[in-house]
Amino acid sequence: MGNLAFHLDDHTGARAHLATATAYGTRTRTRTRTDDARLTAWALGAQSMVARAENRYENALAYAERAVAHSPAGLPKAQAHAWAQLTSLAGLGREQEADTALAAAARELEADPAGFAPGRFGFDAAEYTLHQAESAIALGHHNRARSAAETSIAATAVATPGWAAATLVLAQAEAPTQPADAAQRALDVLARVPAARLRSTSRARLARLDQVLAGVPATGVGDFHERVRVLVPLIDNHGNAST
Repeated sequence: MGNLAFHLDDHTGARAHLATATAYGTRTRTRTRTDDARLTAWALGAQSMVARAENRYENALAYAERAVAHSPAGLPKAQAHAWAQLTSLAGLGREQEADTALAAAARELEADPAGFAPGRFGFDAAEYTLHQAESAIALGHHNRARSAAETSIAATAVATPGWAAATLVLAQAEAPTQPADAAQRALDVLARVPAARLRSTSRARLARLDQVLAGVPATGVGDFHERVRVLVPLIDNHGNAST
């Protein structure tokens, strides 16, 4: 529920549900003992994600550090390092520490005999390389970001949320030097994914790309700006979902 609320751009609901999940995961002194380290780590990682979306990077890093501390070895800990810690450090511009977090994620994956086996814990190669790409952009390494985003796209199915995310990150990486390509890539996402299925994270990426391309005299930029301007909200002021 917390994840759903976040992707519908309801951060208040997301924070409430994710805090509840964290409390449930650490519950050890009641009849309904849970003590689920994986749940706790994931819920803390998700709280870090929400904080980053609100540009609260110090808070995001604090949640990320707790997620790493709680996560079991292997894929869950790799996710905490890459999804929460790496991205928070990159947002703070702490490049050396971000590189350390990425290396730690790689070590956890190498030590996990099952690795990215299908269906494991909801964390896969596409998401792993997406976090690398987005963090590279935050640190100003656009060539590195392009390579990682292309790898992420290759691991997804077209028109899925993961494909939209990776494609928009690639567009952000291209924007400074190839604005026409970036605009066309984003227009392709808007053509393939209905507004009601565009997650809040993709909408945020569209908004960031629109800011970068604002006023750039390149083919497609004007059309892209107009499409973003008229994009229907996920939830209107009366609580009704887009259709």
